[in-house]
Amino acid sequence: MNCNSHLFRHLPETVRQAITRRQFFGHGRNVLGAAALGSLLNGPRPAMASAGHPLAGLPHFPAKAKNVIYLHMVGGPSQMDLYDYKPAMQEMYDKDLPESIRNGQRLTGMTAGQARFPVAPSKYKFAQHGQSGMWVTEMLPQTAKCVDHMAFIRSMHTEAINHEPAITEMQTGNQNSGRPCLGSWISYGLGSLNDNLPTFVVLVATPSNQEQIQAISARLWSSGYLPGEHAGVSFRSQGDPILFINNPPGIDDRMRRTQLDGIQALNKAKYDALRNPDTHTRIQQYEMAFRMQSAVPDLTNVGAEPESTYQLYGEEARKPGSFAYTALLARRLVERGVRFVQIYHNNWDHHSNLGGRMPSQCKDVDQATYGLINDLKQRGLLDETLIIWGGEFGRTIYSQGGLTRENYGRDHHPRCFTMWMAGGGVKAGTIYGETDDFSYNIVKDPVHVRDFHATVLHLLGIDHERFSVKLQGLDFKLTGVEPASVVKALVS
Repeated sequence: MNCNSHLFRHLPETVRQAITRRQFFGHGRNVLGAAALGSLLNGPRPAMASAGHPLAGLPHFPAKAKNVIYLHMVGGPSQMDLYDYKPAMQEMYDKDLPESIRNGQRLTGMTAGQARFPVAPSKYKFAQHGQSGMWVTEMLPQTAKCVDHMAFIRSMHTEAINHEPAITEMQTGNQNSGRPCLGSWISYGLGSLNDNLPTFVVLVATPSNQEQIQAISARLWSSGYLPGEHAGVSFRSQGDPILFINNPPGIDDRMRRTQLDGIQALNKAKYDALRNPDTHTRIQQYEMAFRMQSAVPDLTNVGAEPESTYQLYGEEARKPGSFAYTALLARRLVERGVRFVQIYHNNWDHHSNLGGRMPSQCKDVDQATYGLINDLKQRGLLDETLIIWGGEFGRTIYSQGGLTRENYGRDHHPRCFTMWMAGGGVKAGTIYGETDDFSYNIVKDPVHVRDFHATVLHLLGIDHERFSVKLQGLDFKLTGVEPASVVKALVS
């Protein structure tokens, strides 16, 4: 490709990266290179196939994972009620959290005015599981069977103390909106494995308990300043997964193709005139929607699954919109080459009534998580699929509001929380990081969100330091400008 052509070299970089095939052939002078690219465009291809692209050469080194399923528990799961066992707190029941532990740390407006900060020990029983001896709550009996497939990080931390900046940072690496999310970065860097389905799909599960639902907006799966085709495609949890994807009555595939050809001709003429990246995105979306018409019905035909599948995931997997259903759909998506699947499960914001709500939350995800891990393993897909589980921050050991032995609430806590990963090159059976007896401060091996993102990229064969986009004269990275390190103890 002749990047010195007058028209091409004056385009903004993000537009050059989004150049359409027709414009490439129009501006290109290297016939052999054009023919090579044309053959690549006829099948699944990496987004960075062009040798002249600034991100050419990805992955930077052999990848351990090629797909990601990210299970985000919206609201911030309580680590000391799930995975961070703190038996010493039983003797601290209703005693004030020592100032030496809190040490003047920032509180949210929801508890800053409390006269006291009474310690609320977990009401749930814990037991050790697997060869790793990981402590797991009684509320996750099926997940507990999988601990030797997992790597636990008990020392995650972030600066954000409220939901919006915290979930934004966890998804995009920055507390400010407008940045590309993790799925978009991976779509941009590694591209598609299946031209008939999106590279990045988003599923929002419906929790069985809906007492305190957090807002989930499309900005969380935005492509930000990356080309628009790398944004997540949100599938509806019930009914048709994509509205209006099917042909209307009286329109067959041939007629729809003719309509699209006319629309695309107009869009390409507009792109030729204005070089607007949004127009290029529109072109890509129309073509993807047409190809999805044949792929989506097969994808969503979960009724064709054998009974053994529902023995793994549980009967809830038959219910569209449930977490179990989305977990099963995630397996079907990665099985068909979708690169990144993001699942959100809401209602983990336990400011009150944790005793009443936490069991239903755990029941939603427990059997389905077990099913997903074992289903992928049985199909030979676990080694190449990275599963991530976690929220945007943790919860406080002290109670928000009223406290009894059987019930309590917990406020936001960014200083330490637990996440886990499985499959995809993860060092199985690892327990990394430690917190103090109050699960309030990290005492060993802290892992920041930046380190977590660097590690995920590493598992996908990407060096986070070399993975950037030029924008407004700056090199923007998922991991930002502050130090970030791959946590090598988590990598097999």
